[in-house]
Amino acid sequence: MSVAVIYGVGSIFAIAMIASLIVSILLRFTSLTESSLTYVVMIVSFLSLFIGGFISGGKGKKQGLFLGGSTGLLYLLVVFLFQYLGHDALFTIKQWIYYGCFVITAMMGGVLGVNMSSDSRSD
Repeated sequence: MSVAVIYGVGSIFAIAMIASLIVSILLRFTSLTESSLTYVVMIVSFLSLFIGGFISGGKGKKQGLFLGGSTGLLYLLVVFLFQYLGHDALFTIKQWIYYGCFVITAMMGGVLGVNMSSDSRSD
């Protein structure tokens, strides 16, 4: 089960790196500003957490709620440690709310991942 969570978190960070590259290219070569991409970044964040939960649920094939939640919590821990150790700052209330929603989104992805990969379905 821990391998499934690692796959999920790895996919979240892979999607985040690709999205960061695309956003940085857009900011560099167009007239877009950071404030104009706020909602796009938020949507990509939710999608990456959902996909990460989906992958972890699909790899684990059972307990999707737990796997998705574990994936979201591990992601939250890595980001929290980066912010705390790298920037010497704790999460604000607004960030706690965002990351709580991210964990819930990863949990939903885990549940759907288990259900989509289930071999027990009869068609």
